[in-house]
Amino acid sequence: MKIYFHLNLDGFSNCYVVTNSATMEALIIDPGKITREILLQLEDGPFNLTAVLITHNHDSYTRGLSTLKKIYTPKIFAADYDIAESEETILKGDGIIQIAGLNIGYMALPGHASDSLAYKIGRVVFTGDAITAGLVGNTNSSYAHRTLLSNLQTKILSQQDDIILMPGHGPPISVAAERKFNQAFQPDHLKTRW
Repeated sequence: MKIYFHLNLDGFSNCYVVTNSATMEALIIDPGKITREILLQLEDGPFNLTAVLITHNHDSYTRGLSTLKKIYTPKIFAADYDIAESEETILKGDGIIQIAGLNIGYMALPGHASDSLAYKIGRVVFTGDAITAGLVGNTNSSYAHRTLLSNLQTKILSQQDDIILMPGHGPPISVAAERKFNQAFQPDHLKTRW
């Protein structure tokens, strides 16, 4: 498995292309914008684009879907029916799916958005906007903030220290670094925030 990072300058959001050279298949996570580089990466493999994974339904993460659908026929996995468009690709709660010869764990992380998901492939977790280097996703209420923190603590920060987090914005981070440096998870913040 190889992971390729692409920055969408329109929304300053991250898009990831994950390839499996054993099966010559690929998947894309959060296609905010489909660039020439992404298309060449798929075509030069040549990789069969079998799936698109969406962490949450925000335009800067889904805008490239229309382009992909014109060229390829991937299955689209999301927690939002309007995006997934099929009962078999709607993801609810936590579970495991197999795509492109890879076992992919998915975890519901509501709080930033009601349809937020994280995807774990091997030792890498794609988190969308739920967590970024030193920050947690924006929420619109104290209840949503507490829900997000609780989900992040039980599903993300409970992972092994060396698990890499690939966020929707900013650089990759490790679980150990977030546990140690993210202010949202420090004892003083947890007592006084809400």
